[in-house]
Amino acid sequence: MPSAQESIDPSTVLRNYLPRDLTRSVLARIPLVTIVLDIVGRGRWTLRIEHGEVSLIVGAMSHPTCSIRTDAATLADMLLGRRSGVDAFLAGDLIARGSLATVLQIGGAFAPEADLPTRAHSREVSALGIRTGYLEAGPPDGRPVVLLHGLGATNASMLPVLADLAKDHRVISPDTPGFGSSEAPSWRYTADQLYRWLRSFLDAVDARGAVVIGNSLGGRLALELALRDPEAVDRLVLLCAAPAFRRFRQLAPLASILPVDLARLPPFGPPRAVLVRGLKAMFADPSRLPKSWYDSAIDEFLIAMKDPGHRRAALSATLNIYTDEPFGESGFWDRLPELAPPALFIWGAADRLVSPKFARYVSEALPQAESVVIPDCGHVPQFELPELTMRLTRSFLSTGRRHIPADRVLRQWKKES
Repeated sequence: MPSAQESIDPSTVLRNYLPRDLTRSVLARIPLVTIVLDIVGRGRWTLRIEHGEVSLIVGAMSHPTCSIRTDAATLADMLLGRRSGVDAFLAGDLIARGSLATVLQIGGAFAPEADLPTRAHSREVSALGIRTGYLEAGPPDGRPVVLLHGLGATNASMLPVLADLAKDHRVISPDTPGFGSSEAPSWRYTADQLYRWLRSFLDAVDARGAVVIGNSLGGRLALELALRDPEAVDRLVLLCAAPAFRRFRQLAPLASILPVDLARLPPFGPPRAVLVRGLKAMFADPSRLPKSWYDSAIDEFLIAMKDPGHRRAALSATLNIYTDEPFGESGFWDRLPELAPPALFIWGAADRLVSPKFARYVSEALPQAESVVIPDCGHVPQFELPELTMRLTRSFLSTGRRHIPADRVLRQWKKES
């Protein structure tokens, strides 16, 4: 008797259930996209998408936009609407190489009539005049939640949060200008510019008053929004938020005048192996993540760095994190005590980028806020320890008796571990 896996014919499934008209999707804007489907032990096919019109070719084309490696059962589940691509990726049943943004775009287009809360629809909107790509998942009438990624990352770095909250929230996860699928304007990428973009984005997607969850630079942006427009934010969850440097600012005057247009010159970045080591250094225990996730993240980063505008944006945003004013009338730390929306700060005890020592200063400035340091955790808690991160987040978003203080949630998790 053949197994269920063996009884599935990928060619038949693709022929019968692959959507052929994506002219109303974000893929229609792109002249040509090629996606290789590598179905384990069953063969390869190529999706050729020209301005949203899909054709299926037997075999693998060279130099595709991206490739997807999965098994026949997972392919059938996605095409028949039994499972989302996000779920398959996070479970390790789908390996993406090349443009992860494209993988998410095609995955969101499968089985359009199926009701899948964790399906991430890829969309675009103009915010502050900038074409902004974003993912949206969950019930359209659900409590809105906006996810903001960190420096050098894309909205894919927030997928564990999206997949969890989309079950009962309307989750919106943009690519910040200069990163991912969004345009890269010739900005300075200051907190003020990014705040004005975010405020415009919330208006464009009708999400004012949302819960805002940010990692690293995304956390800093979330705080800027809440400080300057508190009515735009319901609650804040800050995952290793990048605050203004309090010390080691000797080079700030030089960094503020560095000509960022130098980044438009042809790139001469470090070897891939060095980038992988740097990425793994962001985690306390890199073995918690599968190798395929590191490969996907580095692929996406290298694709972005091929574009002069995105290189310039990355350099400019990096410099502005360092030069962000800490004190004075416009200084971050002197304004922080004015924060009005309820906030939960989550720090990683082994974070090499944003020191958990900042937790003390935050608690002094905001004694009413919740703040917790996760032991044996690095800079990306939503990927390194997703279950604990989401338990802390969901408890904070709850009200009344369902709300448990973050320190108690952490103690309970330690007992269970």
